[in-house]
Amino acid sequence: MVLIVVFSQIKLDALQEPGHLETVLATRAKHFLVSRSSRDGIPPAPTNLQASIEEGDKLFGTECAMCHGLDGRQPTDTGRWMYPRASDLTSAEVQQYSDRELFWIVKNGIRLSGMPAFARVESDEHIWNLVHYVRTLRGSARPESGATAP
Repeated sequence: MVLIVVFSQIKLDALQEPGHLETVLATRAKHFLVSRSSRDGIPPAPTNLQASIEEGDKLFGTECAMCHGLDGRQPTDTGRWMYPRASDLTSAEVQQYSDRELFWIVKNGIRLSGMPAFARVESDEHIWNLVHYVRTLRGSARPESGATAP
């Protein structure tokens, strides 16, 4: 009976923003699946953090800004037309992911979200560079990966 009530609250159209319950359930499921998927197979991060961030800045402009906006905060028209919308990369929801989880997301994408997989177009090092750069968007370049600044 509870499932019937839950599913009756979920709308399929993309005209309305999802309700609180749908958002909570989808977000928790996504975080659980990303956490589980990123446990193994993540290569080590580059050790020169500053160089990684600088390279990530360049890559961000060509690979990510077309949806997330140049500041990572304000999606472009393309990002706003997606459903779900392109994420604000400075938000607590995105920034609470670990570096390994962000790496996994960029490399593998997230099905049914508009987030493409970059595994076939970018090297692991480039993906790490993007992760390190995304961390600077919140105003603090402190990745957990163990990389150190020069």
